[in-house]
Amino acid sequence: MTTTRLEKLNASLRTSGLDAVALNPGPTLTYLTGAQFHLMERPVVLLVAQGQEPAIILPELEMLKVEQMPYPVQPFPYGENPSEWETAFRSAAQTLGLDTLTGTSGKRIGVETERIRLLEYNYVKRGAPSAEISDASETLGLLRLHKDQAEIENMRAAVKVAEAALEATIPQIKIGMTEKELAAELVVQLLRNGSEPALPFTPIVSGGPNSANPHASPTERKLQAGDLLVIDYGATVDGYVSDITRTFAVGQVEAEYEKIHKIVQAANAAGRAAGKPGSPCANVDIAAREVIDKSGYGEYFTHRTGHGIGMEGHEHPYMRGDNMQLLEPGMAYTVEPGIYLPGRNGVRVEDNMVVTETGSESLSTLPREIRVVG
Repeated sequence: MTTTRLEKLNASLRTSGLDAVALNPGPTLTYLTGAQFHLMERPVVLLVAQGQEPAIILPELEMLKVEQMPYPVQPFPYGENPSEWETAFRSAAQTLGLDTLTGTSGKRIGVETERIRLLEYNYVKRGAPSAEISDASETLGLLRLHKDQAEIENMRAAVKVAEAALEATIPQIKIGMTEKELAAELVVQLLRNGSEPALPFTPIVSGGPNSANPHASPTERKLQAGDLLVIDYGATVDGYVSDITRTFAVGQVEAEYEKIHKIVQAANAAGRAAGKPGSPCANVDIAAREVIDKSGYGEYFTHRTGHGIGMEGHEHPYMRGDNMQLLEPGMAYTVEPGIYLPGRNGVRVEDNMVVTETGSESLSTLPREIRVVG
């Protein structure tokens, strides 16, 4: 499977105008090699040049991982002395012909701009001084765009773990417990139910006024009767993630809060129904946003309707009103409309979707209606 992925990358390089890509630890490197490396003070970089055996620059202590890769990779190991590291990068670049010593026709090396650090960037540049370092985010993002059946099943498993964890957590929710306490219980349940320790993101647990902040972090605020409670979280299984949001009522809530929950629930349903092969991503956003706009709460829906999901919580494709990229079978994404009333309460309902041959399927199945807790 990973051999096929390497072939896909080589095909992309031929049409992208790039001579090679340089990847540091992260989902794309793992996607291509099956190997996982930590981001640390010792740089690790995989160099893939068109039609050549890939090269990897890495610490000597990581060499066993090279032996476990599914296809031949040329290793360029270095020791603990940082003064030796540049030599390893230089040797790798020259072996792949990425540095034209004359400096007259530099090669183009692509990187993931959201992932590569200045540390790796500088070493790649010193290894191939004549090369141009370019943004390959689009090329590499498209590489992982279509999920095969095994990937979808991993995502389905990540959803199942997350849903079981939330159901186990709900009975523990009590008025007076803090957001941090609830988040801690949720994390414990995620691990107990089978998630890998590396969660896709730190769970968002926000009540009352904090729930009006879409990306709130759990605080010492105690849950109070009348709060809406937003829980946005996910699990990781075999390197693939889930990302689910449900909103709860802590005891009895104001009628308006029940109303906006029903509106968001309807917007979520409209967004889910709009995802079909051949339709632009924009249609998902437009369908969900139209429900909220017509309700009179349009100004309180302040973000896109969704984002791609797979090995990362956020990846291609993005559900924005201006994104005309066509949905195709195997694409996976979230639908997560929301209404956020500043200083008061907020609602979000989020599901994980995958495009099928005839429409789309929701991998997440938790009840979407408001549930009373506490």
